[in-house]
Amino acid sequence: MTDELKIDKRGHALWLTIDRPAQRNAMNSAVLQGIRAGLEQAHKDPEVRAVVLTGAGDKAFCAGADLAKGSGSFQFDPSQPHVEFANLLRYAQTTTLPLIARVNGHCLAGGMGFLAMCDMAVAAEHASFGLPEVKIGLFPAQVLAVLQHLCAPRHIAELCLTGEPIDAQRAAEIGLVNHVAPAGELDAKTDWLVQRVVGKSPTAIRRGKAMMRAAFDMNFEQSISFLESQIMTLALTEDAKEGRASFVEKRAPNWTGR
Repeated sequence: MTDELKIDKRGHALWLTIDRPAQRNAMNSAVLQGIRAGLEQAHKDPEVRAVVLTGAGDKAFCAGADLAKGSGSFQFDPSQPHVEFANLLRYAQTTTLPLIARVNGHCLAGGMGFLAMCDMAVAAEHASFGLPEVKIGLFPAQVLAVLQHLCAPRHIAELCLTGEPIDAQRAAEIGLVNHVAPAGELDAKTDWLVQRVVGKSPTAIRRGKAMMRAAFDMNFEQSISFLESQIMTLALTEDAKEGRASFVEKRAPNWTGR
């Protein structure tokens, strides 16, 4: 944990909160390192079954990179093949816990990358979403890697090429978020979604999320061949056997996560 990224365990969920409200929760190296550390912590804790990513306050989820003088943003080392933000997006793609974005305000630029690296999202009604990089002579390059499967190409093109924001309802319409709630009900709606996840088989979700990620980039024959082998393996797990037994015996399952 850093001073700018708070980690809070709430039941079976680990909450990661970007805590830079004065900077509209803009990302810097400490935030990126904190999120990575939080995700690693979550995967080491068998009690954690979901991760919630959000921002402090009610103004911003994340306004993108910190553009203040001396922030170090866009100061790249050309001798290194990878950059810190891209590496976090890479790592998020390998995670096997459900990641839920709680969008409490402006979600802009790199903040859209945080949103898109999560599996699901709940947004406050007043939240706004945008890729304004073209307004300052840049382009939303890295976030495209995680946005491209979320929205239709024309929706992504409009966001990227105009740089203009959209509201939460429109974000839901084009597939950026799952649910929109009044600001006063955002926590309740987030908790509702978390509870719908954490009560399910940890094994099925862990292996299932890996299946989905792998199948995204396969053609039909590749994906069906891969997935038919995966279901045969999943059926051998303790959770699968317990799930079938609990269904027959008409009782709640006792998941072991194995």
